[in-house]
Amino acid sequence: MDIRAAEISAIIKEQIASFGTEAEVAEVGRVLSVGDGIARVYGLDQVQAGEMVEFADGTKGMALNLEADNVGIVIFGEDRNITEGSLVKRTKAIVDVPVGRGLLGRVIDPLGNPLDGKGPIQATERSLVESKAPGIIPRQSVHEPMQTGLKAIDALVPIGRGQRELIIGDRQTGKTAVAIDAILNQKAAHAGSDETKKLYCIYVAVGQKRSTVAQIVKTLEDNGALEYTVVVAATASEPAPLQFLAPYSGCAIGEFFRDNGMHALIIYDDLSKQAVAYRQMSLL
Repeated sequence: MDIRAAEISAIIKEQIASFGTEAEVAEVGRVLSVGDGIARVYGLDQVQAGEMVEFADGTKGMALNLEADNVGIVIFGEDRNITEGSLVKRTKAIVDVPVGRGLLGRVIDPLGNPLDGKGPIQATERSLVESKAPGIIPRQSVHEPMQTGLKAIDALVPIGRGQRELIIGDRQTGKTAVAIDAILNQKAAHAGSDETKKLYCIYVAVGQKRSTVAQIVKTLEDNGALEYTVVVAATASEPAPLQFLAPYSGCAIGEFFRDNGMHALIIYDDLSKQAVAYRQMSLL
């Protein structure tokens, strides 16, 4: 048997060179109790408020309540596979969402995952879901009108760009229709090339039925308005933490357009459902 020392030496050197010495150190904790979308965890002493954490089954969560001996984590998904003693791992990243023009025409959940079956989101930038709002001094006064397309509103109670407006009324009185009409009315501005006249729209659906959201998306698509609109959906079947997070995600997406010299219209439909979800989380 011919043993070639040089060849054996080369193989050993190659094996040594390719040996991985990197070790990933992760801070982990264990679940004390879990129920109704909330988990109490001990062992995550260095976790940050608003940080994304990951459970053993891959479910994501957010550290919301930091106490001396445990951490309250809201679970973004089903909690049936999470039990007492389950491992929880820090990600060392604050909860964020993808932002940018790549989201236009898409339907996503509050974490930025696609819901429309059109493949991965084509967005290169990400933004924190909860960022500091500009102070009074940097804000401009409302001086530019926003056309809703409804003559009664535009003539009697005109809305300006940069303004907040509450649409309030009884059930089935057309509150959502007013908001959708405002989105559809922006089509004429997007047909031109003047970027200052364009208004990119974000529709945030909180606590609605999936069929209702699907119907709204179809209306936007049929009228050619989906190409300049982002739909963020946290339906009634989603856990309360996702419904709580949805308006923050929609606002972060809108702030991308604001920060890049563009205009955005964000519609929250509706915030009372988000308030119910937040109250439900706070009571647990």
